[in-house]
Amino acid sequence: MDFDHTDDRRMLADLLQRYVAEQYKIEARHAIAASPEGFSRAQWKQFAELGVIGALFDAEQGGFGGAGFDIAVVFEALGRGLVLEPFLPTLLAGSALAQGGERWAEAVAALIAGESVATLACEEAESRYELQRVATSARRAGADYVLSGHKAVVPLAGQADLLVVSARTSGDVADAEGISLFVVPAATAGLRVRSYPTIDGGQAAEVFLDQVRVPASALLGAEGEGLALLEHAVGRGVLALCAEAVGAMDTAKAMTIEYLQTRKQFGKPIGSFQALQHRMADVLLEIEQARSAVINAAAALDADRVTRERALSAAKFSIGRIGALVAEESIQLHGGIGMTWELPLPHYAKRLVMIDHQLGDEDHHLARFIALGTAADAATAVVRAAQREAAATA
Repeated sequence: MDFDHTDDRRMLADLLQRYVAEQYKIEARHAIAASPEGFSRAQWKQFAELGVIGALFDAEQGGFGGAGFDIAVVFEALGRGLVLEPFLPTLLAGSALAQGGERWAEAVAALIAGESVATLACEEAESRYELQRVATSARRAGADYVLSGHKAVVPLAGQADLLVVSARTSGDVADAEGISLFVVPAATAGLRVRSYPTIDGGQAAEVFLDQVRVPASALLGAEGEGLALLEHAVGRGVLALCAEAVGAMDTAKAMTIEYLQTRKQFGKPIGSFQALQHRMADVLLEIEQARSAVINAAAALDADRVTRERALSAAKFSIGRIGALVAEESIQLHGGIGMTWELPLPHYAKRLVMIDHQLGDEDHHLARFIALGTAADAATAVVRAAQREAAATA
């Protein structure tokens, strides 16, 4: 398989990396993070005009990309600059909306144009990253649905115009069946959002739904069959986070190498000390392993469900482990200065640590990878047994 990027992707990567390097320096990021909204509407509009948002969606959805490698290229460049604009919420909510049919095309087009912001509210306080564990309820009331429940750590929910909310229309709290997705405008009566900053400079919110009434047309897809849409959207988000982490790792690595080459002890750059060289060599090898995991996940994004989800979980597990290693080693190799606010490095370290906890941490994805493999092996064994029985009776 050819993993080389197309000319269009290379051009997009070069354009976005130059823009981030020139227009999104750490001082600008600090100012954006400290703003009331937590991101810049002007920057968001500029990214849209550059076509960056459109690269996350395919032509049928109004974009010009949408493949796994398009997502990886964009988010790796964003990770190099710790960009705060709502790319991940847009990808998550937009992917769900795009799968919901033609009637949501206008909403997706507004996202691509940078005219609106949407986010996905699927995690709950007791869900433990399990998408099917949904306690939020949605009951039918005439021509409407009434939603009640609480969603936790929803990215940029306080700034979103639309929320895509998972709710249970039937079944028990952990059932895979009976989950539905609803599009809820932020101004809907009964919807309450409590925003707060996160340690990596972003913003999230607790979302409370108190008898929120939405029309039946707000249902995304078929009633009770929302888990597949949810898994599709979150899978793309997992890939995006993994690619973002690789970009952040590359930048942290470059900063650390530069420091080792300039900081002197005993009249020599500390990078000439063999013990530090060995530690840095381990970091470089681990980053390349993380990059390979992202490439594998991007290539598998359109494969069958088990192949896709195992590749995504493998990548997220690798990113969680390697991201923590890169963060720790980079700071330790810098010494005390590595913990100061003025140095960009600790902000990259915090982001790498937080990425591990978004959309499933290292432990969750390791268990999921094993479970998916066990299920696949069992299914294969059943098929082979049936084939042997058929051959024996032939």
